Amino acid sequence: MARMLISLFLGIYAILTGVAAAQPSHAIAMHGEPALPADFAYFPYANPEAPKGGTINYAWPGTFDSINPFIVQGSGARGSIDLVFGNNVFETLMMRSADEPFSLYPLLAKSIETDDERTFVEFTLDERAKFSDGEPVKPEDVIFTFNLLAEKGFPRYGVTAAKVEKVEKVGTNGVRFSFKRPDRELPLILGLFPVLPQHAINADSFDKSTLNPMIGSGPYRLESVKAGDSLTFRRNPDYWAKDIPSKRGFDNYDTITLTYFREENAMFEAFKKGLVDVFLDENSGRWASQYDFPAVTRGDIVKETIKTRLPSGMLGIVLNTRRPVFEDTALRAALIDLFDFEWANRTLFSGSYTRTRSFFDNSDLSSADRPASENERALLAPFADAVTPEIMANGWTPPVSDGSGLDRAFMRAGFEKLKKAGYVLKDGRLLAPDGKPVAFEIMLKSNENQQVAVAYQQTLGKLGIDVSIRSVDAAQFLQRQINYDFDAMFFNYTASLSPGVEQLNRWGSSSKEKPGTFNYAGVADPAVDAMIEALINARTREDFVDAVRAYDRVLLSGAYVVPLYFKPEQWIARWKRIERPEVVPLQGAQLPTWWYQAN
Repeated sequence: MARMLISLFLGIYAILTGVAAAQPSHAIAMHGEPALPADFAYFPYANPEAPKGGTINYAWPGTFDSINPFIVQGSGARGSIDLVFGNNVFETLMMRSADEPFSLYPLLAKSIETDDERTFVEFTLDERAKFSDGEPVKPEDVIFTFNLLAEKGFPRYGVTAAKVEKVEKVGTNGVRFSFKRPDRELPLILGLFPVLPQHAINADSFDKSTLNPMIGSGPYRLESVKAGDSLTFRRNPDYWAKDIPSKRGFDNYDTITLTYFREENAMFEAFKKGLVDVFLDENSGRWASQYDFPAVTRGDIVKETIKTRLPSGMLGIVLNTRRPVFEDTALRAALIDLFDFEWANRTLFSGSYTRTRSFFDNSDLSSADRPASENERALLAPFADAVTPEIMANGWTPPVSDGSGLDRAFMRAGFEKLKKAGYVLKDGRLLAPDGKPVAFEIMLKSNENQQVAVAYQQTLGKLGIDVSIRSVDAAQFLQRQINYDFDAMFFNYTASLSPGVEQLNRWGSSSKEKPGTFNYAGVADPAVDAMIEALINARTREDFVDAVRAYDRVLLSGAYVVPLYFKPEQWIARWKRIERPEVVPLQGAQLPTWWYQAN
């Protein structure tokens, strides 16, 4: 009765003031409205008629010594709650659609409520939700999990919890999170929080590694664990959510086995023998030349290149502007132009990669091949010199060589750019305008990226630039990385379709002097800060896309990273006994929607 009166009051208040009152909804989107209506039947990339049964054998490189995926201690096993293999044991409050940039739909929570400013979020749990031991999922479990993970889980949980002022039970089946300040993204982040059973968790020992299976609310139970070797999940016949729209066409196998291999060659050999059903290949040379074995030629194995529309991110060589050699933007821009992608791609990678032209390449967030919109120009107007005219007009276009490694025109263009900035070649050495030789070191972790680094070193050496390469062990690399003790290094800035507050830690001025951030380039630029602020506060998808593209142009114009390459698809091979839906969503193949096809 009290809640009914409150709702009535809010409705009257909304009419009198013109301010929309918060209302429960079946779904939420980061920007704009969710694509699917409240009565949607299933996700468009799932097959609701997929047969149930059979076994899937997955593989993963490495090992594990714990099956708790929420804590720092130990090497946690995959498969229980997982972006690749699915949330098989543990579930989150809501389920993310793989066919939208960032939208959530019902799972443990049947509805979500927030206000226009997003100062709070309230979830109402589905009365049918229960853990695999039959106990109902209650608001108390949500609150317990939130507090437990904030104290003893991965640091990212604590970062999220620090933004919450209060969490409380509301009514019979509701949980409300009140925020310390408005936050556009926080309702969705909390919607992706897992829920653990308070009655079956020992909070005192939760942060210790364990190999004892844990209870969750997901479609599978962890049936057996072979330490460091494999895990077997068996479908729960009483799974509570098997018929809800968000889960139709998912979780189709009776049994899932995930085997760990010490190295990828052994994993690939097991796949060739049929001991592994699906192989997610990341090796360009293997993908191009090692699939001529009998099972492929007979047609027993299907080799697929699956296109995605996910942003490329930025794999590149970060130039640390804290170092005097990289203070000059013109030098950094010339160094970027002198990376011979065509030669590297042909010689080292069997032509498998695409040159990265944007921090968000391969998506509609990219500025590549797009003139700045009126809205972008308005955002950038206070920062007249933040974006080069070329990048404002059409994004960044990298120079193209003939791929021979001996392209004089390519080298000449790079050298002319250096000369224009006041650099001179004298006695075989490139001298800066102040007369000092241009020299820097590329730091590698062990031998990762060594071939690319050597190729780049040789190219720059032809113009008198003295590049040294230093390989250090993982521990030393991490320490030097944390303290920005390097000239240049390889790094992969991953990207999503919904970049947000994490960008402050990568490129924001506030992160430049703090050890341990991802601002490896040492950026402190008011234009960058303003564009991050714009994308964080955007309400509509259109405003958000414009803000991200403007941000992309500022970063590219700053020449902080030598862009390398990416692959705009997934390379997946599977035995034909494993089938998949015809529709591939925005974010690529979704293994939990695949199924076993009996002969």
